[in-house]
Amino acid sequence: MTERNPSNIAVFLTSAFMLFFLPALVNAFPIPERLEFEISYSGIPAGRAVQEVKQVGDEILIVSTAKSADWLKFFFPVDDRIESILVSGAPPHHIGVPRLYRERIREGWTRFQKDAVFDRKNQEVTTKDFLKKCETTAKITDRTYDTLSSFFYFRSIPLQVGASHFIEIFDCKKLWNTEVQVLRREELVTPLGRFKTVVIKPVLKFEGIFARTGDMFIWLTDDERRIPVQMKSKVRIGSITATLTGGSYWPDKK
Repeated sequence: MTERNPSNIAVFLTSAFMLFFLPALVNAFPIPERLEFEISYSGIPAGRAVQEVKQVGDEILIVSTAKSADWLKFFFPVDDRIESILVSGAPPHHIGVPRLYRERIREGWTRFQKDAVFDRKNQEVTTKDFLKKCETTAKITDRTYDTLSSFFYFRSIPLQVGASHFIEIFDCKKLWNTEVQVLRREELVTPLGRFKTVVIKPVLKFEGIFARTGDMFIWLTDDERRIPVQMKSKVRIGSITATLTGGSYWPDKK
């Protein structure tokens, strides 16, 4: 089995949209929250994904899952589950910082079973690879997020068109200083209706399972909730699109 960086279908909904910046926060999205997406490959329905955020005691649990459509299971089965557990936040980490990040990935012949345990006191993260039966330790900073929690922090801050922002992301292998460009404001028409959105473009330095050959773009609602309405990315053959189809509440339509 070939080892690749874990930018998979579940992470596709989150790992591409990373940002770290320190202006005053806008109103955060509500918790609990549930967002449901349809995933298509070059216009063909290919699966569904769900993102959920819950308060568990004094911690926040974020879960992202993805499953392939029935017709695709025979050719390329997908069954992904990614979790991030965050400790209570305080300025500038209002949403909190990750204590534990967990990947359980099945995409075709590719498998990942990894945990990343964050030690904030010693500024270290220990990654346990259960399939390879190995363990590694890397240095982090007090502003390091995992690929899942970073997006939810990003959703809680103001966005200024023309700005580029950076966030430190640990992907179970390496610490990346990832740039996100805020491109423009745009009205987007989806099956749910017409939305006022902010378009962002993450500049990822790692390829991931999808083997991207082009840019990735994300449309977020232009309000305090910053709901991801649509995401698009080129891959080696074709493109992948994730479109919001349901959830615990709806963004305001124009």
